[in-house]
Amino acid sequence: MLTYNTQLKKLILPEYGRNIQQMVDYCVSIPDREERTVCAHSIIASMGNLFPQLRDTEDFKHKLWDHLAIMSDFKLDIDYPYEVIKPENLESRPEPLNYELSSIKLRHYGKYIELMIAKAVSLEEGEERDALVILIANHMKKLMLAVNPDGVDDAKVFKDLAAYSHGAIRLDPATCRLHEFKAAPTPQTSGKKKKKK
Repeated sequence: MLTYNTQLKKLILPEYGRNIQQMVDYCVSIPDREERTVCAHSIIASMGNLFPQLRDTEDFKHKLWDHLAIMSDFKLDIDYPYEVIKPENLESRPEPLNYELSSIKLRHYGKYIELMIAKAVSLEEGEERDALVILIANHMKKLMLAVNPDGVDDAKVFKDLAAYSHGAIRLDPATCRLHEFKAAPTPQTSGKKKKKK
């Protein structure tokens, strides 16, 4: 009767296959420490041959020795050439990142628009501030078009800009025109296929 892989022991690192796992199991069972070490080195060579494209990567050999220790369930007692991973480090998780959560007045503009407007308000009156305000207003219009593709009135953008800046930045729709954003045309594909010669 045939023995199926589903009936065998589950592989710890399946990317190396059952033959490598059997070699590791045999290596663990060798009573002589020196012979075990020689056997482990030959297993590492076989493991490296499975992934030749990774040989040039940094710490490739170190990773192989870590994998050998994991596949032996940390029972392989040999002189490792590298400091191998500890069993408790397999389950370690990184510290959670603390994100600064703050409310956003109008979510479609995002937090960075608020920060850019605050920066523009802090600048002195002049060409630099005027250029930044126009850039911000154009970007606000582009962001609003993502939510409302039918079109955006410049006056609405100017109103939102004044509200964000608490009245410090006021643009007049009669004298200031924002960029007209247009959707990129979709490429036309011909229905006819070219005949092969």
